[in-house]
Amino acid sequence: MSKLADETFSPDSYRDTIGTIDNEGKRKFIYPKKPSGKFYSYRKWLSYFLLLILVVNPFLKVNGNQFMMFNILERRFNIFGFPFWPQDFYLVVLFMIIGVVFIILFTVIFGRIFCGWICPQTIFLEMVFRRIEYWIEGDRGAQMRLAKQEWNVEKIRKKGLKWTVFLIISFGIANVFLAYLIGSDVLMEMIEDSPANHLKTLISLLIFTGIFYFIFVWFREQVCIIACPYGRLQGVLLDNKSINVAYDFVRGEKEAGRAKFNKKEDRTLSGKGDCIDCRQCVNVCPTGIDIRNGTQLECVNCTACIDECDTIMESVGFPKGLIRYASEDEIEKKAAFKFTARMKGYTAVLVILVGMLVGLLFLRTDVEALILRLPGQLYQHKGENVSNVFTYKIINKTNNDFNAIHFKLKGIKGDLKLVGNQSLKVPKQGMASGTLFVEINKYLLESDKTKLKIEVFDGDKKIESTTTSFLSPRTFD
Repeated sequence: MSKLADETFSPDSYRDTIGTIDNEGKRKFIYPKKPSGKFYSYRKWLSYFLLLILVVNPFLKVNGNQFMMFNILERRFNIFGFPFWPQDFYLVVLFMIIGVVFIILFTVIFGRIFCGWICPQTIFLEMVFRRIEYWIEGDRGAQMRLAKQEWNVEKIRKKGLKWTVFLIISFGIANVFLAYLIGSDVLMEMIEDSPANHLKTLISLLIFTGIFYFIFVWFREQVCIIACPYGRLQGVLLDNKSINVAYDFVRGEKEAGRAKFNKKEDRTLSGKGDCIDCRQCVNVCPTGIDIRNGTQLECVNCTACIDECDTIMESVGFPKGLIRYASEDEIEKKAAFKFTARMKGYTAVLVILVGMLVGLLFLRTDVEALILRLPGQLYQHKGENVSNVFTYKIINKTNNDFNAIHFKLKGIKGDLKLVGNQSLKVPKQGMASGTLFVEINKYLLESDKTKLKIEVFDGDKKIESTTTSFLSPRTFD
């Protein structure tokens, strides 16, 4: 906060505790007022759209590939329908780094807006579970009365219905989450099969259900306040030029500070600020903070306080925008937004990373061939020929089967023979490996280490080429 804010507010107006913990260190539940207003409507429709994407994503297919999949155990990932194998993991890491840099840049400019508008935790809590809670238990006052009420038929009915619905939704979320991890096709096969045949998956599903149920029934906003590291990043990412959900303390406090509204009073003459101290911005906050105390790590920029304050300002005939999206410099100095050097630096890093990713994606092949000399083996003499033994691995990243894989030497004459079955097949999204021999006439070898180029064909179609080293004696007798 600015010096002006420090001078205007009394020390008692600041809190030194977290709003969700009482004086004894116990969990204090928050019962926010049901929000309404322009921003809440925008958030609601955006949330429904994002929820639809989140639920549908693992069941969509692009060229036979799941649209989004993060199979950590097998190290297989699908991003926007593009399959990434363990050999492509550097691309997945680059994707993640780009995401982190983008969120950092977005935070430097717009504060913690990601948390209030896009984060799945907030969307599920505020737009699914909280709305069901309002429907079953009522608004803030009704919920608080129900919490204090002794356990009777009404309380058991409402709480039991709410917890049952929450459990069903948590189970559904766990299934969607599992579809991202193991693949929707595998999940559907397990659902159609007997649960006894997939006990490990069933146990995992129940564990995920329990975790989600615990989060949305009890832990709730504590995820954002305590568990999520992103809130802590605000301390190093935000500055006076960052746009946040902010209280206009200059207008709200003025010379005489905030005061209750009196229709007969001329607040211009009394020097009182436009804040009428109704505390509705506090009552509607889902994390239990007072936005008038300035930027706080608990604030998720959900805009509920903006909508509520605008409604109050309109009802008493004051201009809207006492709480709004603004930077501290804009509020205190009336300074316009500027794209700072730090923002430009993050943007430059983001552009470079995106450029690298695009270039690497273009260089990425659908088939990967790896041919290496067998460890511990040098070469063998076979008359006038020199032989080396190699291991090969063919990875098929496509959705087409390769039924007639064979190898050819490029740029030098020689024989290339596979060990075992000469008809090599590689299934779609599969891999094949084995051993092969390469024999080359000693008079064609110009040094003791010759670079070989080997082409991989499926029938008559070349699908990949790779290089390896061929060893031979320094001199021949």
